[in-house]
Amino acid sequence: MPWKETEAMDQRKEFALKAMTTADFSELCREYGISRETGYKWRRRFVEEGLGGLREKSRRPQSSPQQLEEDVVCRILRLRYAHPTWGARKLVALYERQWAPAPSESSVKRVLGKAGLLRKSVVRRASQGGRLNSGRKAQACNEVWTVDFKGWWHDAEGKCEPLTVRDEFSRYVLAVQALPNARTETVRAVFEELFKRYGLPKAIRSDNGPPFAASQGLLGLSQLAVWWLALGLELERSRPGCPQDNGGHERLHWDLCREVEGVRYVGRQPTLEQWRHVFNEERPHEALGMRFPKEVYVPSERRYTGTPEQVTYEGLSSRRVQRAGTLRYAGQTIFLSRALAGWDVGLQATATKLLAVYFGPLLLGHLDVETASFRPIDTTVAAPSTTPAQEAAA
Repeated sequence: MPWKETEAMDQRKEFALKAMTTADFSELCREYGISRETGYKWRRRFVEEGLGGLREKSRRPQSSPQQLEEDVVCRILRLRYAHPTWGARKLVALYERQWAPAPSESSVKRVLGKAGLLRKSVVRRASQGGRLNSGRKAQACNEVWTVDFKGWWHDAEGKCEPLTVRDEFSRYVLAVQALPNARTETVRAVFEELFKRYGLPKAIRSDNGPPFAASQGLLGLSQLAVWWLALGLELERSRPGCPQDNGGHERLHWDLCREVEGVRYVGRQPTLEQWRHVFNEERPHEALGMRFPKEVYVPSERRYTGTPEQVTYEGLSSRRVQRAGTLRYAGQTIFLSRALAGWDVGLQATATKLLAVYFGPLLLGHLDVETASFRPIDTTVAAPSTTPAQEAAA
């Protein structure tokens, strides 16, 4: 009968010692209830390894045709240490660009797991919140630029709250700029440089905070937003308290937080520019087929020629908004918005006694001729603003 589990080691020792002196090996194997092959195995182990060779060994193969070579493992770890927040999928894409062919994603995860470099993902339930303007998603470069201020942190130079601008379609980061303040003229100067370098987008999406919007102003218009409209750009805003409406930009800030905030660096703006370089030119993006944003982004064909002197309205009458944010009509003074001061608005007759009031293509509201009062449009209705042509046809 085979050896009992509890007595196996003692019996192997006894068998091995007798096997060294016995004259009849077959009879010894029958005495212990084992085959001659098993007996020869234990005798050989005892001769080669001593008593330690009599212990049970793992049946796991000592080598595998799928096992990664040492150089491959070192390259994976080198990439991981260079980009500690990147997942296996991005590391595989980066590996393939530098040392093709690349190991599989599961192999990279196995290497990272053995090295203790894997982080458990936190799965969050997607919210049902939509976006303003019918939830438009960019289908081409420069269709939508997104902008926001990253939440501030302190470094050796003081408080840092960088302005970030990105192209939604290509994920290309246009700017990560540490500014001395968030005033309109400061942010406008950054956008003037971006427009000169990359051209004009079709629309800009922001939150409802200053200087992008004025919470108490007409349609939330700020001086910066009015300037964008004067350049022929469309405005998109996330709903108050709903950062998921601009989720891609929020994810950008999360990456910036993990990879820059709290990290010791020399020079604030050079560090931000280096991060932007890596994000645009070294980091593969799954939504882009593991291409880099720089490989996808192309500048806009709409060139920036400076701020127009005035907004013109074909087929509409116009009125100049005064410094106090008012306009004169039929001898009456009507308040619109101080953000529109110095600009002309267009007036268009409708089928009723109301006049549609436009700034550029944006319908602001309606002017009641009888009461000389202004009625802003209802911005809580999730529908795109009508153009003057659409208003005339209504």
